[in-house]
Amino acid sequence: MAKVRKPVRRVKMPVRKNDSVLVRAGKDRGKRGRVLQVLADKNRVVVEGVNMIKRHTRPNPQKNIKGGIVEREAPIHASNVMLLDPDSNEPTRTGSRTLPDGRRERISRKSGAVVDK
Repeated sequence: MAKVRKPVRRVKMPVRKNDSVLVRAGKDRGKRGRVLQVLADKNRVVVEGVNMIKRHTRPNPQKNIKGGIVEREAPIHASNVMLLDPDSNEPTRTGSRTLPDGRRERISRKSGAVVDK
């Protein structure tokens, strides 16, 4: 009999790929980095230089991978990071504004600046 998995409740992600974030909780509290990957189904993000782990990898000449101990980033929970304001470089919450043509853009709650490039 196959194991039935509970559906994961999807939560609105406050950050996207390439956003600058500040780590608010955990062993890397206070570090800043860029979001490399967003795992929305698990509500986690991978941040550059944060939550580094060591992986023992086998060499694979076909994929040009050298063996040994490799250090890389592991995912952290999305609630532990906060978006940085593009103007003041301080942590801020996000909001959205609808433009007259119907498009939506993310804005910083602290300064009102547009977050998206």
